[in-house]
Amino acid sequence: MPEFESVSFPGVNGTTLAGTLDVPDGDPLGWAVFCHGFALGKNSAAASRISKALAEQGIGVLRYDAAGLGRSTGSWEDGSFTTKVSDLHNAIGFLRSSGRPPTLLIGHSLGGAAALAAAASEESLAALVTIGAPFRPSHVAHLFADELENIAAQGHADVELGGRTLTIRQELVEDLHSHDLKECIESLDLPLLIMHSPTDETVGIENASEIFNAARHPRSFVSLEGSSHLMPDREQTTRAAEIIAAWAGIYLRQAREKGF
Repeated sequence: MPEFESVSFPGVNGTTLAGTLDVPDGDPLGWAVFCHGFALGKNSAAASRISKALAEQGIGVLRYDAAGLGRSTGSWEDGSFTTKVSDLHNAIGFLRSSGRPPTLLIGHSLGGAAALAAAASEESLAALVTIGAPFRPSHVAHLFADELENIAAQGHADVELGGRTLTIRQELVEDLHSHDLKECIESLDLPLLIMHSPTDETVGIENASEIFNAARHPRSFVSLEGSSHLMPDREQTTRAAEIIAAWAGIYLRQAREKGF
């Protein structure tokens, strides 16, 4: 049976990020980093279940909480898409420094957008997977669209997201709108698997089409029909993990042969 290890590593702005390593039995086929969505955390259904299922398939996974979530220090409200991408680089660097260089990068929702932004500059990566990712980071602003005027006027506003009250600052809104992933996607020199539900009501399927059209080959699309954005059903996450393992296997084996 796969095991898990609790780990921590430095994040931006002096934070310490709490993570979980899902460790396979025996010699891993490869190591991956999983970047969670906007305010979801490493123990969200998508992050935890897909990571555990991949470990059962022989792929070790690091998943971690953004600052201010779970046991990570700092304040979530101080974060931005820029810090999310920077902390993803920190997570990759931590895994590499521990002797487990990641060759697979997985991102769910806004974490998928962060993965697209970070992947090009990470030389050890052999493959990239996005799950329900937006083409534009600013897409997540629709989650608090009713408060955008208040945020602009007052500099911040409290919103209900994922069953918790979070403070959204104008700096976050501006940072989300400052990022354009089109060039990042066009410049990717990695196999890319885009997974998306055609009935996703949070991040519409058109986002997957835009990512696919901007990417170069090898690129693949898998429809997660019947799945909702947060993937609360175990059957959904198990299926997603099986598809990821089957698709990524050849690239991870090639990377291992090259010494990664």
